[in-house]
Amino acid sequence: MILSKESQADILPKKPRPRNPEATTKDILIAARDEFVEHGLNGARIDRIAKRANANKRLIYHYIGNKEELYSRVLLDAYRDIRAGEAQLDLRRFQPDEAMSRLVGFTFDHFQSNPWFLRLLAVENIQRARFVKKMAELPGLHSPIVGIMQEILNKGVKLGMFRKDVDPVQLYISIAGLSYFYFSNIHTLSIIFDKPLSSVQMLSERRAHAIEAILAFLHHPSQNH
Repeated sequence: MILSKESQADILPKKPRPRNPEATTKDILIAARDEFVEHGLNGARIDRIAKRANANKRLIYHYIGNKEELYSRVLLDAYRDIRAGEAQLDLRRFQPDEAMSRLVGFTFDHFQSNPWFLRLLAVENIQRARFVKKMAELPGLHSPIVGIMQEILNKGVKLGMFRKDVDPVQLYISIAGLSYFYFSNIHTLSIIFDKPLSSVQMLSERRAHAIEAILAFLHHPSQNH
């Protein structure tokens, strides 16, 4: 009996990966992320994560821990990633309008480039933020962007550009929501409205719309003016 190359590959043992804790940990976390967004926390399996990462289960437990510890690490790294991207914007360098435009644009681009992020957030919301609640580092990750937004809002008010009554947390939720809903529902919305929402043109239009909507809100006069 002659086996195909594919069958031979299934039978032959895989070569052990070179010892490189940093690279192995990275591969494990990527594999775990894919597993969690595909199967959720309850449906995820360490065996499949090990196979995806080309690592044995012993290495997963050694480097990171059990399934819940692995999920927590994936979730925390996802928040670290978006916060790091926001920090790199260096928004304080820009005038208020430009700073807010860049923040909205970055949020849109991040969601577009990392569709797994939205699915991971959905998984955690199914868990009713059970793991987020335990992350002592999380408030410290979020407070800088809220503080920066408050500075930009204050500057905008001082220059007579922005309304006075804007809460930075509510504003951030609105910025995220304008992009989150679009990408989390892009397939159904494309069918419902018979529009190719994932096309380059439609993505560009939506990005511009999100920026315009936030700036229009900030420029709208409030009762405090």
